[in-house]
Amino acid sequence: MTAHSRWSALRGMAFMLASTVAFATMNGFVRTVSVTIHPFEIAFFRCLFAFVVFLPMLRGLALLKTRRLGIYLLCGALSAFDSFLFFLAVSLSPLAKVTALDFSSPLFAAVLAPLVLGETLGWKRAIALVIGCAGALIIIRPGIDVFDLGSILVLCSAAGWGLTMILMKIVARTDHSFTITIYIGALSTPLSLLGAVPVWQTPTWEEFALLALIGGLAGIGMIAVAQAFREADMTAVLPFDFMKLVWASAIGYVFFAETPHVLTWVGGIVIFAAAAAVTMAERRGGS
Repeated sequence: MTAHSRWSALRGMAFMLASTVAFATMNGFVRTVSVTIHPFEIAFFRCLFAFVVFLPMLRGLALLKTRRLGIYLLCGALSAFDSFLFFLAVSLSPLAKVTALDFSSPLFAAVLAPLVLGETLGWKRAIALVIGCAGALIIIRPGIDVFDLGSILVLCSAAGWGLTMILMKIVARTDHSFTITIYIGALSTPLSLLGAVPVWQTPTWEEFALLALIGGLAGIGMIAVAQAFREADMTAVLPFDFMKLVWASAIGYVFFAETPHVLTWVGGIVIFAAAAAVTMAERRGGS
């Protein structure tokens, strides 16, 4: 490995770590402001301000040309709906549990890909999916703990994001990654407003600042992930995504008096390992 490639790998790791801090901190602020502002309204402001973060990156209108508006509209609707479910889950369940279960998005994408894209599931992915399901059951512990609506919501959100990932894969065949980001952001913002209006409560200036910070952190986190994958190979940076669970546990413990159950960590590790295996197989084009 040359000195340049080593520095590139280090930059990629740093960007991925930065993204985990941004997303974990965002969720902490979501939990804080959800005491007075409905999660659906928080989701709208998250979409709005994240889109504002991306706007300065727009260079010319050529990147906005597309023939995939129908798919983008579906992606925008799914993105808004996923945000509703995820932020509602954050307001109801411990941050560590929500973060651990959210690692399952690539697993849902692997399940849905054969149905949407006609891909072959393959025995390697099938095994990873079974392992990932086991991890989710370890965290939720059905029949042992009381019914946890937050866990169900975050799994539904992860499934929706898994489908969004597949649709993004379709449009990525013809459109630039920035085109995808702009269209999903532009469409998810007004669609999320539809869900926010029935529960709308005009935020105070302090709440508005927190909502802007939530959207800004979301935008920064997404940019950091994209930059991490540009700087280094996925195999080098993806393991650092697990730090989201570390930060979420720390934030939950310090600010919300949440002590993660040891099985949350065990299940999170299992889900993350299975999701990473599926993602790597996708990267290599294997099954």
